[in-house]
Amino acid sequence: MEPQRLSAGQGWQWIKQGFALFMKAPLLWVVLLIICVVTALAISSVPVIGEPFVSLLMPAIIVGLMSGCRALSQGEELELAHLFSGFKQHISQLVTLGGISLVGQYLILGLMMAVGGATLVSILVSGPPETNPDVIMQAVAGASFAVLLGIVLFSLLMMAMQFAPMLVYFRNVPPVQAMKLSLRAFLFNVMPMLVYGVTFMLLAVLASLPMLLGWLVLLPLVFTSLYASYSDIFPPLKEVESAPPQNESFKQDDSTFS
Repeated sequence: MEPQRLSAGQGWQWIKQGFALFMKAPLLWVVLLIICVVTALAISSVPVIGEPFVSLLMPAIIVGLMSGCRALSQGEELELAHLFSGFKQHISQLVTLGGISLVGQYLILGLMMAVGGATLVSILVSGPPETNPDVIMQAVAGASFAVLLGIVLFSLLMMAMQFAPMLVYFRNVPPVQAMKLSLRAFLFNVMPMLVYGVTFMLLAVLASLPMLLGWLVLLPLVFTSLYASYSDIFPPLKEVESAPPQNESFKQDDSTFS
């Protein structure tokens, strides 16, 4: 299984396709995302174990939303039950994936501390919300290499995790291999990812203007467009053999491929 190399314009196509998926069930998408956000915040508020627990479960939550996207792309209805899809299949692999990501985050923070960013990491991890911005800026200024190292390593971790949950769930790929494939897919498609990211930043500014109400659309679009990009970069094997990827339609997943 090799990720497809796509043109820069596909970044905009993913957003268009994601919006089309959102518009098939806009109200239910908003309800599902509210449930996810409220539940994640509630669990995260539990001292010590809350935030790590959410990180462990995040891949399973994501594939629940992705299974809803797949259902819509195949002409089926979006249902509340889709949220729990990741807890019914491949849960051990998805939690393993979350664990690898969590350990990776701790290792990166440890490296940042080791190269002079201890104060900054302490503020980011445990500093109170009312921390003086000047203190934060001074910590950043005094740990420029640690900040640069953190940006690079966290970016690589993000790339490795971008498509990994879907590869584990839809294609039955082992967690570590899924992360390698995801990273390769991102690096193969730097230009469309750049177009995608810049467009999303502009949309985020627009969504924040009317009292943040635009985020009721933009937050679901984050996930529906993610599914669109995954389907484009990892089409079913039969489509890869028969024709190059096309812009105008979604690729349907086939969980039998690995």
